[in-house]
Amino acid sequence: LVAECGSNVPTSRLAELAHREYQSGDFEAAERHCMQLWRQEPDNTGVLLLLSSIHFQCRRLDRSAHFSTLAIKQNSMLAEAYSNLGNVYKERGQLQEAIEHYRHALRLKPDFIDGYINLAAALVAAGDMEGAVQAYVSALQYNPPSTKSNVLACYLKAIETQPNFAVAWSNLGCVFNAQGEIWLAIHHFEKAVTLDPNFLDAYINLGNVLKEARIFDRAVAGYLRALSLSPNHAVVHGNLACVYYEQGLIDLAIDTYRRAIELQPHFPDAYCNLANALKEKGNVSEAEECYNTALRLCPTHADSLNNLANIKREQGNIEDAVQLYRKALEVFPEFAAAHSNLASVLQQQGKLQEALMHYKEAIRSPDFPDAYCNLAHFLSSPQIVCDWTDYDERMKKLVSIVADQLDKNRLPSVHPHHSMLYPLSHGFRKAIAERHGNLCLDKINALHKPAFEYPKDLKASAGRLRVGYVSSDFGNHPTSHLMQSIPGMHNSDKFEVFCYALSPDDNTNFRVKVVAEHFRVKIKILSLPSHLPCNGKAADRIHQDGLHILVNMNGYTKGARNELFALRPAPIQCMWLGYPGTSGAPFMDYIVSDKETSPFEVAEQYSEKLAYMPHTFFIGDHANMFPHLKKKAVIDFKSNGHIFDNRIVLNGIDLKAFLDSLPDVKVVKMKCSIGESGAAETNGALSMPVIPMNTAAEAIINMINQGQIQVTINGFTVSNGLATTQLNNKAATGEEVPRTIVVTTRSQYGLPEDSIVYCNFNQLYKIDPPTLQMWANILKRVPNSVLWLLRFPAVGEPNIQQYAQNFGLPGSRIIFSPVAPKEEHVRRGQLADVCLDTPLCNGHTTGMDVLWAGTPMVTMPGETLASRVAASQLQCLGCPELIAHTRQEYEDVAVKLGCDMEYLKMIRSRVWKQRICSPLFNTKQYTMDLEKLYLQMWERHASGGKPDHLVKLQPVESSESA
Repeated sequence: LVAECGSNVPTSRLAELAHREYQSGDFEAAERHCMQLWRQEPDNTGVLLLLSSIHFQCRRLDRSAHFSTLAIKQNSMLAEAYSNLGNVYKERGQLQEAIEHYRHALRLKPDFIDGYINLAAALVAAGDMEGAVQAYVSALQYNPPSTKSNVLACYLKAIETQPNFAVAWSNLGCVFNAQGEIWLAIHHFEKAVTLDPNFLDAYINLGNVLKEARIFDRAVAGYLRALSLSPNHAVVHGNLACVYYEQGLIDLAIDTYRRAIELQPHFPDAYCNLANALKEKGNVSEAEECYNTALRLCPTHADSLNNLANIKREQGNIEDAVQLYRKALEVFPEFAAAHSNLASVLQQQGKLQEALMHYKEAIRSPDFPDAYCNLAHFLSSPQIVCDWTDYDERMKKLVSIVADQLDKNRLPSVHPHHSMLYPLSHGFRKAIAERHGNLCLDKINALHKPAFEYPKDLKASAGRLRVGYVSSDFGNHPTSHLMQSIPGMHNSDKFEVFCYALSPDDNTNFRVKVVAEHFRVKIKILSLPSHLPCNGKAADRIHQDGLHILVNMNGYTKGARNELFALRPAPIQCMWLGYPGTSGAPFMDYIVSDKETSPFEVAEQYSEKLAYMPHTFFIGDHANMFPHLKKKAVIDFKSNGHIFDNRIVLNGIDLKAFLDSLPDVKVVKMKCSIGESGAAETNGALSMPVIPMNTAAEAIINMINQGQIQVTINGFTVSNGLATTQLNNKAATGEEVPRTIVVTTRSQYGLPEDSIVYCNFNQLYKIDPPTLQMWANILKRVPNSVLWLLRFPAVGEPNIQQYAQNFGLPGSRIIFSPVAPKEEHVRRGQLADVCLDTPLCNGHTTGMDVLWAGTPMVTMPGETLASRVAASQLQCLGCPELIAHTRQEYEDVAVKLGCDMEYLKMIRSRVWKQRICSPLFNTKQYTMDLEKLYLQMWERHASGGKPDHLVKLQPVESSESA
């Protein structure tokens, strides 16, 4: 937006932006653009009206009145300005002044419908019911004729003739409710029961509309009054139970649903709603029974079919779920929730076109905004990636939906983990997370568990701090690839470590590594799914271990059980590593981060207190998983004096011994820094072995060209880097270290030998149109260059190719490769010259992968945690010159690396050196820093202090390098 809204932006564009931001609830941005527009066009009354409305929405009434007055000075015939001024007076309680301004607005503009509605509301507040009715009638005169309008006119006429006619007031409330005028409906129902205190239907209608408006306390009062008039009214009991359910009073809701069923045994709605409440309590089998009962009573009960399908889906019975969703749609073809649910299942099954069809059917319902957000995410998802059709309009609508849901205190359709992918404000992202955090609290409140008592000191643990790590990713997952060594590196004299797995054992070495540390560092690992699926019992079990700190490694990622943390089984709870954002939850005390990823000036973006690591909060276990990539040798296949470090690369644990067996191997010095004069310095240069074109080199190249799996040279096994899975599957997954000399070449992936290769190995959904535009600009400025991406997934390839062509870049300049096993994925990163990071959501694990391969990464930190991780990694690595702060700077840095070969060699050498020398991959030092942070958290708690920002952490004395 900074570039988009500079001084040269047309005023029409500024006005469009301001209106769009106003509609989405981003009043701060709307005001900023309005002020920019006003400075350019001081006589623009439209912008004055919008500024007046913005300040009114923000309850800055004086400022709102100021801009309305300025608009009137510019144009004394501007009815909207007088109406806006009337709104200010009405909000202040100055009803007569408000009424006068509304009436003046209507004299200026007799067909001003909003003016009549505003006047009517002010007259109602002033007690002038006759005047209010007349204002309603006048508004109807300027509306297109419709049945509802005619009905409304009849009821208004009846009230005008007989103001104490309660039935007319109630019926008028029904009409307003049908038109979506909730507040007018509430007023008319309240007037009806005031006129007739025994008017049963009016109380029921009042309760219903208050329930719709989520004014639950008053809805309960309305229903209870109705039950005092008719104690055995089953439908009212059912509606009252629905309100209790929404309030989180699950037990009371269940009892009230049962009473409704007792009064009316053939009541499928009550059985369905009872099932919902039982499922919320965790009584899934009883809930399933109730859904089935509802379907026996009414085989076409669509809600029961849909909800029963949800249970089947959660149980893994996908085919039954699909059949039930389809049956629900046969009964009710416009059932948006069933369309959306079925689409989600079909998406997971890979039936993408049918899934898309059902998502599109779901969005036909204006009352189901979840469907639109689901569709938007589907179109940016890993399956249907980079479909940017109507991208701007789609994002605009998504933001407006979220704004409306937050305004109505509803659970937003956008999931917290997806919020970073959309142009939402920080406030919106935090609010989305808060809603989900509060949902966890609602669920655990239904358990009615008493608060836990915590250890007050370290006596029970023999002076050791007990730390528990909770994750669903203890297995073959990127999170384990990053941190699998950390639990075992804790100082066992000062720490006792517990690991709580939220997923079954996948029988990989990643899980085994954590379990194996039990014998050395006294780590205890407990698989919660197999032992304690109930959140309450699982929290009890965690609490029994007497933890001091419980670490949430999931956040809102797949497999999370945040309800465990909502029950607070430990006195200190913190977020760490696995989730790139705030929890928004009051039960999470700290988030482990760093000053680059989470600058202190944006601390308000987080519900947690910031706890800084001294270098970076991110870590990778690459030095332990891939030690064979610490060294490399290359083949001088051209023999023309130009040595390339990334055309034909050899790695291996036994690389030195292999090289010693070959004749004529020479060593080239790779310079790592630039002196003050601008010349490359040899001080601290790295040594790179170079194999000349001899018999051994020819044998290796022939192996690659002929697609052989391996060859034996001087007693050493040299393997084709594409064949790791065939030779040792555990080495391919990163569970073991390859025992051969592994060869990786550009020719294996169809990469040109004489070109600059830019790469990005992220999932394609992290690419957005501005990012692809930058990449296209870079490649156009570096003519002899290509972009190397992954088919991650393959369906995204044609979309990327098409949009690249739209940006003026031939499709041949982008080369795609399939997704590879972990070890190959990391190793082949050596072949690229430069990695171009995705600013929207950085490569986190992927960033560590490419840096361990020795390839420089250009990044541009944004405003979210997810967009700043790569900058943190590069700062820790000691390569800040690779961090850009504008799109132009990003392009310039990448272009310099692509055009200045000496500079590129120097940067590549520095990255290669610093991955070993810097703290970035030093898991031992990282663990020591993390321990110091944990101790600070505990010391503050033990002294009676509340959690507070821990941002002055000093690094511990450096341990040995990775």
